[in-house]
Amino acid sequence: MSGRVVHIDELASFPIAGQDGLTWRPIRRHFDIRAFGVNAYTAQEAGQRVVEEHREQGGHEELYIVVSGRASFMVEGEEHDAPAGTLVHCPPGTLRGAFAAEPGTTVVGIGAKPGEVFQRSGWEWSFAAFSYLREGDEARGRRELEAGLAAVPDSWHARYNLACFEALTGNRESALEHLERAAGLEPERVPKAAAEDDDFDSVRDDPRFLAITGQTDTAGPSS
Repeated sequence: MSGRVVHIDELASFPIAGQDGLTWRPIRRHFDIRAFGVNAYTAQEAGQRVVEEHREQGGHEELYIVVSGRASFMVEGEEHDAPAGTLVHCPPGTLRGAFAAEPGTTVVGIGAKPGEVFQRSGWEWSFAAFSYLREGDEARGRRELEAGLAAVPDSWHARYNLACFEALTGNRESALEHLERAAGLEPERVPKAAAEDDDFDSVRDDPRFLAITGQTDTAGPSS
């Protein structure tokens, strides 16, 4: 098929760690769509996630379309059987999530914030980056995060994700530098998130990390 006509199975596939088998298929990124967000999620086996449990913040609304297989959606605590062809609309703030009820289930999600110019989300780069890292391609993963940071330089998410990546790959100074800048951009969320994030285990005893996260080093400074 041509570059503008693609089957979902031809898209790149990025398994997302810690999400019950959730696999991201990047539609928006593949076509460089800039008017709205749109992506697909595929489960090879029944019981795997096809929509992570979350609420969209900041006024975003989303529409999910089950394009193959069968899904089980939870919307504000209510379960819905969703065979292929089902549409699930989630207004801003709606709690949603879905698992595949059959192997080969694919769900497409479309979303944007009414009345605003669409902004690409930093999670696209981070999903790709950490997937590459798990595959052993550290350089490609870092390039993804650096590209995300260049595209959204004022995003605390971009800084935070790069800090996580650097901590996981043993780059202590770079990890702390990006985490410090992330905390400066979002002082309410970053310190608590970092304090509870296993990605920072390699720098957890560093005085700078303790200062960023507002903790006390009861064991004294590291040697």
